[in-house]
Amino acid sequence: MGLLRASRFLAAAFVAVAVSAGAWAADVTFFAAASLSNALPEIAAAYKQQTGNTVKFSFAASSILARQIEASPGADLFMSADSDWMDYLDSRGLVNHATRKTLLSTHLVLIAPASSTTTLKIAPYFDILGALKGGRLAVADPDSVPAGKYAKSALTSLGVWNTVVNRLAQAENVRVALAYVARGETPLGIVYTTDALVDPKVKIVDTFPDKTHAPIVYPAALTKDAKPGAKAFLDFLSGPQARVIFVKYGFEIRGGK
Repeated sequence: MGLLRASRFLAAAFVAVAVSAGAWAADVTFFAAASLSNALPEIAAAYKQQTGNTVKFSFAASSILARQIEASPGADLFMSADSDWMDYLDSRGLVNHATRKTLLSTHLVLIAPASSTTTLKIAPYFDILGALKGGRLAVADPDSVPAGKYAKSALTSLGVWNTVVNRLAQAENVRVALAYVARGETPLGIVYTTDALVDPKVKIVDTFPDKTHAPIVYPAALTKDAKPGAKAFLDFLSGPQARVIFVKYGFEIRGGK
């Protein structure tokens, strides 16, 4: 478990360094869920080409970012991988409620290394423990990180959470869980469809029924102290150029309300 603890430390350090060393140089500072770390930089590049303005990102678990926003200023925009952590900041007056919009959605999948021969159909009481073959199941922290909370809900709904709760390789965000599987450190993992699609070293074993967990949504909002220029990028995220990029990475577009 030393590797897991070390990766948590590195992720926390990454957030701190990204904020302290780079935020001052950007027109907009954007705290966003780790699962957006492929799509958003590409969108920001298109935005810079069009406007000349830059966006600096800090990617981590929504829980870590929300607490960072609560602890200190610095972020202009926040985009969470669930409603809960946006609600957390909203209820404390730390985001501009009037700017809040739900932009995206995705699905939850069971993954294995690309070379794996594992086949498994997700259904009530399916034998996920047997499929682990003594290994561990990679999931984001099920108590705080959205991807982990969705995973816990889905496995509980299917009646198998108690069979695997002691066989988890807990990660600080969904991309770390993805990496555990991609590197072959765990035989199975639970991530979003959009994460699985960006890594050729994993394959999707099956998709969890949407009814087994809360809808996976991505709300975005300006923080209460956002710089004036931040709204322009938030609006850009709802526009046609951003939508094409989001769809390219497997996200589904929401109505924005």
